[in-house]
Order: sequence, then C-alpha cells, then structure tokens
Amino acid sequence: MDTTRSRFSAAEQGLGYLYQARFALLKILALPESGSVLIEKDDDVEFVSDAGVKSLASLKHKATGDQLTNLSTDFWKSVRIWLTHYLENGRVSSDAQFFLFTTATISEESFLGIFAQDAVDHDVRAEAAKAAIAKSRSELIVTIRTELAQLSENELRDFYARVTIVDAAPRITDIPALIDRHLRTIRRESRGALFERLEGWWTDLIIKILSGHRKEPVYGYEVSDKLSALAEEYRTDNLPITFRNRLPEGEIDVANDPRLFVEQLRALELSATRVQNAIIDYYRAFEQRSSWARESLLISREIEEYEDRLVDEWTRYREIVFEGLNDSSEDEACLLAGKELYRWAEIETSMLRIRERVTEPYVVRGAFQILANTRPSPRVYWHPRFLQRLGELLGVAA
Repeated sequence: MDTTRSRFSAAEQGLGYLYQARFALLKILALPESGSVLIEKDDDVEFVSDAGVKSLASLKHKATGDQLTNLSTDFWKSVRIWLTHYLENGRVSSDAQFFLFTTATISEESFLGIFAQDAVDHDVRAEAAKAAIAKSRSELIVTIRTELAQLSENELRDFYARVTIVDAAPRITDIPALIDRHLRTIRRESRGALFERLEGWWTDLIIKILSGHRKEPVYGYEVSDKLSALAEEYRTDNLPITFRNRLPEGEIDVANDPRLFVEQLRALELSATRVQNAIIDYYRAFEQRSSWARESLLISREIEEYEDRLVDEWTRYREIVFEGLNDSSEDEACLLAGKELYRWAEIETSMLRIRERVTEPYVVRGAFQILANTRPSPRVYWHPRFLQRLGELLGVAA
C-alpha cells in the first residue's frame, strides 16, 4: 500500500488542530488546580494561572526538520495576534505573557534565538526585531511594522519582553508519554487505557468550547477530579465501566433474533420491552468483557470463576423455585416458575459482583444472558422444560 501523501494533503494542518487539544491537556495537568485553559479564544490556547496571569500560546506542529527563520510567518503572525491583545488590554499595564510553542527548531542564523533565552536585555530584543523586519516587503511584515509603530519605545521593549519561543516542543505523538508522568499513582498496566479515556473526556470538553456550548474555561480541578474518578475504576477491587448507555448497532429485532438466550425469553412469553432490555444487557456485558480483556485488566480465569459463581447461585434458586414441579405439572405452573427464576436473575442478583466495587447492573444481568446463550446447551435456563424442548429441536434438526 502506497502511503505517500499527495501534495494537496492537509495532514500537518489536521495534526495542528489535534495538537492544540492534546498540548492543552498536558499543560493543564502541570498548572495549579485553580488555573484554567481555553481553546481558540485570543490565541490557539489561553492559560490563566491561579494568580490570574494570562498566557496566550500559539502552537505550531511542523513537519520534521522545519526551522524558524527571521521572517517565518509562524512567528510574525503570532506577533500580530499578541500585539492586538496588548493594544486592547492596557499595554504596559497588561499582565499577559506570549508564547510560541513550535515543534520546529530555531535556525542558528536567526535572531529569534534570543526569544528562547531568559537573560536577554529587552532593548536587544526590540532592536533585533526592528532590524529583521526593516527592509522586508512582505505584505504581512509591512502590516505588522505599521502596527508596531503604534507603540512607544518603552512599550515596544515591554511587548517583546513578554514574548517567549519554545522550539523543539514535543510532537503530538510524544505527548502521551509526557502525560504518563502525571499518572504515577496509577498502576502501570492501566495507564494506557486510562489516558485514552481521559483524553476522550477532554476532547468532548474542547468540542463543547469550540461549538459554543460551553462558555467558561476548563479548570485544573476539573481535570484532577476526572482523573481521580477514572483512577478509582482501575483499583484492584474495581473495573472500568465504559459501555453504560451504549446500544448495539442496527435495529434490535426482538421477534426474529435467533440467539439462544432470546429464544429462552420468548419461551417465557415476556414483553418485547423486557426482551429488548435483555439484548442490550447481553451486548453491553459482552463488549465490556472484551474491553477488559484487551486492556489486560482481568486476572487469570477471573471470568470463568465469576460465571461458576453465578451458575452456582442460579442452581440454588432454581431448586427452590422448581421444588414443587414434576413431569405432570401444568404448563402454566412451569411458565410461572420460569418467570420467577428470571425475575430473580434480573432483580435480586446485584450482590453477585465480579469485583467488590463493580456495581453496574448490566455486568450481572448480561452475564446471565451470556450463560443462557451457551451452545449446544445453555449453562442457565429459565423455563423448567426449555432443555427438553431444545433437545427435541436438536433431535429434529439432526
């Protein structure tokens, strides 16, 4: 397969948008909990410290090997954004700081290197910038030169003193490893899955901000709270619940679903709604187990031992419910007994947890549906004569 990109590819631009969200997550984890972040407000990302100091950050995710030079538009477009903010927010009295984070490196010949250093005289920065753009005929540079002319010499020095370039910034694929350092309290084998869930939640928040459904910034304590809640799910006495409210793809066909557990429920003459609920429970439990297995969260034979526990409890209650039945019992009595056994599995088994803190109902209910779906013979059944009917059907089929 040819993976060479077309010259019309917008891959780097697309990465740039994704970079904003992932980079913002990395930075807010390093901020005090009272700090906050906004995306695409006055700049790509805007950070506010716990003291209220605002930092405008331009983010540039560049192709490998790119360099910043004296007249790089990445820098000067950012200067224009920052200058607008500076002019509109009190100039010298403003407390804003301006950052350019770029995955590119600063060319050794470029004066921009002085913006990557702390101990540089403010006059040196201002004079070097003025000299770099003095003779340029670029439309962008000419416009910026005109706008910079609105500043006094003191303001110009103050403005450039606020600017910092961070070059060779981590690329988008490097950030998960950096975020991992903030997850040291989480078991190592669970960090990858936890990061994916944290980033999914974070992405949803960013979408709400960009779409205008959320006006306020995201605060550090919100991230801390979410991280803490997710971490709780990865404790040894718990498992993450990630399929709550999920539904199977396509239409649920209660009347024609051929699976054995559905056949069992139809034999009980249950309402279509109850059968549909069972199909949903089966789907959620099956997919949840698959997710736990992919993330290596289950210990050896944990599912098998859990199912054995359920079968044992089912056997005990079955004996109680079926105790008064025999071969000559009326069909109606058998039907009522089967319904009672199924009602127990639906309603009274919440204490039968795979782990102590896994309290999500679909885990237990769906597990019973999985056991009721085992072929050629189900490990649990509801109607007292279902196995007999199944045997007759299989005999006919043979």
